[in-house]
Amino acid sequence: MQSKKKGNIFIISAASGTGKTTLVSRLLKNNADLRVSISHTTRAPREGEEHGVHYHFVPKEEFESLISKKAFLEHANVFGNYYGTSIAGVESLSNEGFDVILEIDVQGAEQVRNVLPEACSIFILPPSLEILAGRLKGRGTDSADAIATRLAEARREIGEAAHFDFIVVNDDLDRAEADLLHIIKAGRLKRQAQQAFLDGLLENS
Repeated sequence: MQSKKKGNIFIISAASGTGKTTLVSRLLKNNADLRVSISHTTRAPREGEEHGVHYHFVPKEEFESLISKKAFLEHANVFGNYYGTSIAGVESLSNEGFDVILEIDVQGAEQVRNVLPEACSIFILPPSLEILAGRLKGRGTDSADAIATRLAEARREIGEAAHFDFIVVNDDLDRAEADLLHIIKAGRLKRQAQQAFLDGLLENS
């Protein structure tokens, strides 16, 4: 009997306002063999957020204990709150045969690439910086100064796209989702992903 194939790891990063979260949500809704890694954080839950669904909400002391035990693929302190991706959580999903999406920033992506060089990294770009600025302004939640800060940070993050394996331009949600799915399906056919099947085929011949 063929053993269950381990799932692949896909890193998806983007500048704020590019539509990363929307695209990942669509992928999960339309593909039962995909899962997103649920991050740990020390920040308080926002309205409507659930523990174990949106994040694993943990006390600072517990998070720092996990850091000391090297329990994270990547972690960062963002504006006084910790965020991290659990090694055990990712491995559990992968061992069940799911392809796992890590929806993380460029700093976290670099950390994961150093630990898991086999992970496939994808950067999502906006059609233009002007359109990105329009999207951020359209949210109506930030001041002009905050938007200027976000755009400056977006420029810096976009500069990191050169370190990713694939680049997808989100100028149309349907097309960008299809592009992401093509990359994920191609990843399942890479020689490394098919090695266990190949070995089994030769052993049984």
